[in-house]
Amino acid sequence: MAKDTDKIDKLDRKILSILSTNARIPFKDVATQCGVSRAAIHQRVQHLVEKGIITGSGFYVNPKSLGYSTCTYVGLNLERGSMYKKVVAELQEIPEIIECHFTTGPYTMMIKLYARDNEQLMDLLNNRMQTIPGVVSTETLISLEQSIKREIPANVDEE
Repeated sequence: MAKDTDKIDKLDRKILSILSTNARIPFKDVATQCGVSRAAIHQRVQHLVEKGIITGSGFYVNPKSLGYSTCTYVGLNLERGSMYKKVVAELQEIPEIIECHFTTGPYTMMIKLYARDNEQLMDLLNNRMQTIPGVVSTETLISLEQSIKREIPANVDEE
């Protein structure tokens, strides 16, 4: 259960809303939009980072610019759900995998990866993922186009 000190207020939400739209915006501009000092924004952002509400900042690199043209989701089934952590440790050794989730539904795990082409995808599936002890089956879904990519909205009106 969240403590009162873990709550975020209306100003925090406004800061999050601005930063989620443009993470590179200068703090002085955020301060102007929020009607507070630059130092207050700096303190608030630092606090949001320390509380784990802001978990990163950086640049998004377009995988296609690095030659990775195939975005794929792989539903992976394990022999036993308890093997999850051991399988994740093996999957972490595959740099093309960019996300891995332990899921409910038809798959034990859902993985997002990028491959240079279908030949590399086949190699990743057949020789890297399906050979991991405990992996029973995989189902591959190729993304044809990413239509939406955004952060969860930090609605200013809610508290």
